[in-house]
Amino acid sequence: MMKGLWDRETTALMLLAAYMPLALFWLWYGGSQALAGLGLAMLCLTVWNLVFMLARAQPPSFAAIITALAFAMLAPEELGAFRLVLGLSFGAVMGELVFGGWGRNVVNPATVALSFLGFGFQGFDWPVFDVPVVWAAIPAAVIGVATGVMPAAVILGAVALGVVALALGAPIDAALPAAGVVLVLLVADPVTSAATTLGRWLNGMVYGGLVIMFATGWTGAAPVQIAVAAALLASLAAPLLDEIAVNLWIVQRRRRHGRN
Repeated sequence: MMKGLWDRETTALMLLAAYMPLALFWLWYGGSQALAGLGLAMLCLTVWNLVFMLARAQPPSFAAIITALAFAMLAPEELGAFRLVLGLSFGAVMGELVFGGWGRNVVNPATVALSFLGFGFQGFDWPVFDVPVVWAAIPAAVIGVATGVMPAAVILGAVALGVVALALGAPIDAALPAAGVVLVLLVADPVTSAATTLGRWLNGMVYGGLVIMFATGWTGAAPVQIAVAAALLASLAAPLLDEIAVNLWIVQRRRRHGRN
């Protein structure tokens, strides 16, 4: 591509295009209820983006559509409009907009919103995905990696650890479909995942390890709830993993070239 074409909004649009298979299958099987949830999320985010545009001259981003999609797909069911708007508002404002908008945030705003709902309104059922929706996460990941907007190492690190856990007989089968969808929607975020190559591998493995730990030790938790909690902790660990990767590179370079 031409130099200068890859800006924030180009990346957001490419990421949105990668999510199309997943979004279309989810809307097809979810019907009018899924469409209504997505519409509510988009309306809420549009309002908050306008507020920050007027108050701080902060330009809105197409990434709001991605946040709305992830939130609508993963939010607990039967919460009602008020709780959904409250949770999404908290996630969008505290997780993204106060930092200057998409591209400057530390944690995915949908992850913050879903975690807020999970901790604040316990007892509601989390969604269960139809099998075709789960399979649609694979082409979404392939498109994202092929276009360079999803970090391949994060996805491969999580998948590799999951394969090892299955080979060792870990009882994680029930959590895998939701974990795969959350991996594509939340963890493989080009903004909030690790930035270094080693850090990305570790980021994916931390997510996979947390899913395994929660799936085997968190009694009564729903698969989506497990995956969202793992995504939150993995995102918070990403800066530390990058720091480890950079320090290891410095040590290796000093050994090779000397302290100077």
